[in-house]
Amino acid sequence: MVKQIQPGATIGILGGGQLGKMLAQSAQKMGYRVAMYDASPDACGFGVSHRHVVGSYSDHDKVLAFAQSVDVLTYEFENIDGALLEQIADQAYLPQGTKLLLISQQRVQEKTWLNEVGAQTVAFQPVSSLKEYRKAIQTMGYPAILKTTRFGYDGKGQIRIENEDDERKKKTAIESLLAHPCILEDVADFAYEASVMVSRDLYGHVEIFPVSRNQHRHGILYSSLVGGDIPTNILTQMKQMATHIAVSGELIGVCGVEFFVMADGSVYVNEIAPRPHNSGHYSIEAVNVSQYDQHILALVGQPLIQPRLYEPALMINILGQHLPFLADIRAAFPTAMVHLYGKDVAKRQRKMGHFTLTHPRYDTLDTLLHHDVLQQWEARF
Repeated sequence: MVKQIQPGATIGILGGGQLGKMLAQSAQKMGYRVAMYDASPDACGFGVSHRHVVGSYSDHDKVLAFAQSVDVLTYEFENIDGALLEQIADQAYLPQGTKLLLISQQRVQEKTWLNEVGAQTVAFQPVSSLKEYRKAIQTMGYPAILKTTRFGYDGKGQIRIENEDDERKKKTAIESLLAHPCILEDVADFAYEASVMVSRDLYGHVEIFPVSRNQHRHGILYSSLVGGDIPTNILTQMKQMATHIAVSGELIGVCGVEFFVMADGSVYVNEIAPRPHNSGHYSIEAVNVSQYDQHILALVGQPLIQPRLYEPALMINILGQHLPFLADIRAAFPTAMVHLYGKDVAKRQRKMGHFTLTHPRYDTLDTLLHHDVLQQWEARF
């Protein structure tokens, strides 16, 4: 029997970043109270929570006490102690589970599991020493990307190696990275990147959000464009694979699935993120149900809503170095819907917000990516 959590109950969120903040705002509009747990006393999500706790994600007793103080528990990002959550899962209500969390926290395990469930990925090899790295690079060849197996995001913890000369220049950085368990990945010669938010509820129903076509700069998502020119056969492949991942991974809530789309029309899964995802921000304005709404509905035992795109959308990230130029965006695009997360320090390359533009014509939004103001914005990534 499905457990339904009624309005007035408290949803606990592990993580007080922007994703937790937007989850909290979604939960509150549905009538739920929100408690938040984060390691930082300055977490931007605390400002919209009814109560919060500051503590280490590895503090067993503190995390357990927090989990038992709420009616249902969720998490907003992967860099938490998945093993600890697995330990306490039977002592609190965590419908999201830990299966996909634990898989996604370790890159070798993630790609191995994806291959096991039938998803294509780039070639990869685990490497834990300079000797193993040299053997792997001889087998795989250049270019390749060396990544830590854990805790890397937004381009952190990884080095792209173009050729032997580049390898020599980056020798110190490579050796430093190899102080940790790593994975060596082939570089995908993709035509473009895309992602899809997939959702699954406690009744086993799966819903797919519109697919976004993405651009990254320096490992950070720059733009997501939704509602346009991806061929039907490629959309079908991505949606089928996202559904298969959701079912195989026993997903409850939402999960971002990132793809490389190859020139021949095949799709490779790059990575998964079993929580709301940066590339799904557009859903707040452009879809009848946002990724945050859908996640909350799944957690509280309500059936999912079938997503329907109102009109094409373009989402652009705002990093710390962009804030002084935000007035340029408002002047050039007066209909832009700007979200600022309220983080304490505007560091370079730190995500401080995003803005979304919608328009009835996809090609108009596609053309906007070449607008002088957005070209200058992109150059600052």
